[in-house]
Amino acid sequence: MVMMMMNSTQVLYFTLSAYFDTGVLKYLYFIIVMSLYVLIVCSNLLLIVVICMNRSLHEPMYLFLCSLFVNELVGSTGLFPFFLVQILSDIHTVSAPFCFLQIFFVYSYVCGEFSNLAIMSYDRYLAICYPLQYNTRMTFNKVAMLLVLPWLYSFLIIVTLISLIVPLQLCGNIIDRVYCLNYSIVKLACSETRVNNIYGLIITFLTVFVPVSVIIYTYVRILRVCFSGCKQTRQKAVSTCTPHLASLLNFSFGVCFEISQSRFDINGVHSILKIVLSLYFLTCQPLFSPVMYGLKMSKIRIICKSLLLHSVVKCRSSTRFDQVN
Repeated sequence: MVMMMMNSTQVLYFTLSAYFDTGVLKYLYFIIVMSLYVLIVCSNLLLIVVICMNRSLHEPMYLFLCSLFVNELVGSTGLFPFFLVQILSDIHTVSAPFCFLQIFFVYSYVCGEFSNLAIMSYDRYLAICYPLQYNTRMTFNKVAMLLVLPWLYSFLIIVTLISLIVPLQLCGNIIDRVYCLNYSIVKLACSETRVNNIYGLIITFLTVFVPVSVIIYTYVRILRVCFSGCKQTRQKAVSTCTPHLASLLNFSFGVCFEISQSRFDINGVHSILKIVLSLYFLTCQPLFSPVMYGLKMSKIRIICKSLLLHSVVKCRSSTRFDQVN
């Protein structure tokens, strides 16, 4: 009875029961996940450096992209090192403070991703629907505010979320997931969780439905301009909006499945598939976005090609110099 009524601050660790014994295959899984993480870090860092170091890319659209890449880098870093350790470990436990820290990173990442995508859609809306007024509407102060807003917004919302789950009295410490989530801990509570459930729904509304509504509104307006405009306007809209829409759909799919899996019992889905899909928005999105934007946006693509060619030429020249000497 004492253990049944212990406070969450007295829980030293949580057990993640979704992991299962994979034998020697765990080393293969480790290599695959490590390769994914290296690709995510390298691709996002490359584009962040390219945008920051080139003055021609110091435009609102690319600065918002840079914020998106930083958010994806932070979000994946909040999961991957922990996940790699758990793959090789035989005991799948996590300390309570680290569990709450992981919840903070994962939920901040989701909130920041949708917020950045909404801000990027607003930026494209101004550029396409009001091209002559774009510079007067998208001022330096406004850009700075829109860059800071997703981070501050995410921080305040998620800190409030954490402050609501820390005082809960828990009936156990077993989480049926491969990483910590807010609702997984709420389901362990013996105490009243009405406030947590209501706030969880509010967060879902604020972080998912509000940004998606903004994106839908802006794209309806963009489509109207495209259909009534010239061919050049349509081409500009397609080239800048396609990667954004693809990124939104990819991320929304993963988040919708994660919300469904957290709130409802999905017994018909195989356990391995559940794990893969629950990790989808944390793994594929940070890898998908830099590839998609890097390939589709001509300025970034040209600069990346020139940097690659420059490095190849420099490498060849240094090799020839070494051979001569």
